[in-house]
Amino acid sequence: MALYRQLREAKFDQSDIDRMAAAYEAALQLLRLNDSNDKITELIAAKIIQVARLGESDPPRICARALKELGIPLPE
Repeated sequence: MALYRQLREAKFDQSDIDRMAAAYEAALQLLRLNDSNDKITELIAAKIIQVARLGESDPPRICARALKELGIPLPE
């Protein structure tokens, strides 16, 4: 999973990782992305980590903010 590949060198506690993983999975589901090796999943993972580092801790808000900052509109 792209998120875990990027978290290998990061210092987060398990609860932070769980929240980021939930946000990441929600983003993939919203965008109907199944291939975690797809380059867009790497971008999403990096943005989710960045948003979490800025202090956001709610997975749905992490997901929404990451997608918004990437310029990806949320499906309705």
